[in-house]
Amino acid sequence: SGSSNFWVPSAKCYFSVACYFHARYKSSQSKTYKKNGTDAAIQYGTGAISGFFSKDDVKVGDLVVKNQEFIEATSEPGVTFLVAKFDGILGLGFQEISVGNAVPVWYNMVEQGLVKEPVFSFWLNRKAGEEEGGELVFGGVDPKHFKGKHTYVPVTRKGYWQFGMGDVLIGGKPTGYCSGGCSAIADSGTSLLAGPSTVIAMINRAIGASGVVSQECKAVVQQYGQNILDLLMAQVHPKKVCSQIGLCTFDGTRGVSIRIESMVDENNGKSGILRDAMCSACEMAVVWMQNQLTQNQTQERILDYANELCDRMPSPMGESSVDCGRLSSMPKVAFTIGGKTFDLSPEEYILKVGEGAQAQCISGFTGLDVPPPRGPLWILGDVLM
Repeated sequence: SGSSNFWVPSAKCYFSVACYFHARYKSSQSKTYKKNGTDAAIQYGTGAISGFFSKDDVKVGDLVVKNQEFIEATSEPGVTFLVAKFDGILGLGFQEISVGNAVPVWYNMVEQGLVKEPVFSFWLNRKAGEEEGGELVFGGVDPKHFKGKHTYVPVTRKGYWQFGMGDVLIGGKPTGYCSGGCSAIADSGTSLLAGPSTVIAMINRAIGASGVVSQECKAVVQQYGQNILDLLMAQVHPKKVCSQIGLCTFDGTRGVSIRIESMVDENNGKSGILRDAMCSACEMAVVWMQNQLTQNQTQERILDYANELCDRMPSPMGESSVDCGRLSSMPKVAFTIGGKTFDLSPEEYILKVGEGAQAQCISGFTGLDVPPPRGPLWILGDVLM
């Protein structure tokens, strides 16, 4: 649901090994094929394809979608689609992000009256050993796979399935980071759950996940930690703290680094890039300290907490390991959507690979820092879905 185009490998894909390991579409064998030929290319988070547009009838389950525009992929470089167990991708996002402005399959299903309701729904089976991996329903929901009522929230920005999200809770306690609202995207094509490094570091500490040490973060806490704490206790608005210290400027909505491209601050010799990092670290420290102040922690404990989180920053490579033996002591992590909290238990947010003594456990949370106005942004992938 994080892309909008429909593509399949083409019989005219001659030079990509991936095509030879998957089913390929052969237009010459179709009576309903209509030529288009316009070039197309898509870049995904991992992997890319290119080819050309064609039109044909597309059968999905028992439904036949007439005159569907799709891409015949003639190039699938790299290993992403070589090792994939699927042949192509059917995007369920909005037309606003469709390459070539192609009408998505889902739009045509609704337009052609093929579905009872303009609703599609996913069920993902967490029991890896079972034959049925999940279910995708076009035109409604399957009552066998849910209890109670669904929570609906409005789409705030067409393109992705993007909506407003409230605070994130760790062990039932608010982090405060999204108390003023964050944006979230539901994406079935993302395996993990990605969010701002500020909160992911808090989650990492709570679940004992390995992280990477941020020297800029530690430097800020060591040099300015007490100043930050004093300003917060003096009721200075959290978003203005870093500008008052001099690590960020303030533009009325958030802190931005005091930076001019390719220039060096002659007063202290710090490059613009380092100033960016110091500003970001300060903004994170403010959130962490504010969170601990609301829990009435001592000043010493608050500074220790911030320093600990500097050691738990999400790895740039994305994945963090955890001790499989600690699952029972890990807290629930909850997301507030539409005024309702949705809890994730450790069994749901920890991915277990292998069995017995050889088992490895991977955190389902990864860092993603999207600056305003688009961010802060969460991508709620399969871990939450």
